[in-house]
Amino acid sequence: MTQTFTSPIPVLPQPEDGRRVLLKLSGEAFGGGAVGIDPDVVARIAGEIAEGVALGVECAIVVGGGNFFRGAELSQRGMDRRRADYMGMLGTVMNCLALQDFLEQRGVSTRVQTAIEMGQVAEPYIPLRAVRHLEKGRVVIFGAGAGMPYFSTDTVAVQRALEIGCEEVLMAKNGVDGVYDSDPRNNPDARKLDHVTYNDALQRGLKVVDSTAFSLCMDNAQQMMVFGLDAPGNITRAMRGDRIGTVVTK
Repeated sequence: MTQTFTSPIPVLPQPEDGRRVLLKLSGEAFGGGAVGIDPDVVARIAGEIAEGVALGVECAIVVGGGNFFRGAELSQRGMDRRRADYMGMLGTVMNCLALQDFLEQRGVSTRVQTAIEMGQVAEPYIPLRAVRHLEKGRVVIFGAGAGMPYFSTDTVAVQRALEIGCEEVLMAKNGVDGVYDSDPRNNPDARKLDHVTYNDALQRGLKVVDSTAFSLCMDNAQQMMVFGLDAPGNITRAMRGDRIGTVVTK
């Protein structure tokens, strides 16, 4: 039996109130469905982020690396999981540098910070420095995951959001526009939920977001919104606080 949620969706501060968000971008989207980077897709994403920044939103970003490597998938083919995960981390850094370039072409000052030190291309991850960049109107992109194997970039996005004081985690998903009560790819009658709690999502096994990320949000009362990356303009709308996709709360 499907549960109906009647609790009101929380109203978030608007950009003029100093809204700070953590945007999680799917690495698969960067490749446009193929291995590598699709410049047209990354340019479109950068343009939408630039519009949100122009509204006064402070934006930090975590990018996945699925367009290059997925550690869990490589390990299923016989590769050592730890080594496969480190390869995936390096893939996220390539995506970070591509996004930085397209953002700066839009006039948006951008810094990349990585959990694995690589001083020639990025700063090391230092939370207080990241906060200072955000306060100065810069976009901060976090790369190389957590710098440790076995952690998904969804979980890293939540951890970074908590550490730098973001009001909301914006999970931009490739190929899905929110959280459904069952897998819409297998069930044509699946219903999209406007609002769900972390506890219910975990109990029902709703897997659009990594369960560890959901648990970390629940334990720390961190609000999340899951929305589709495919529709043009969705990133800007999510950054300014429009209620699209699914809001997930404690």
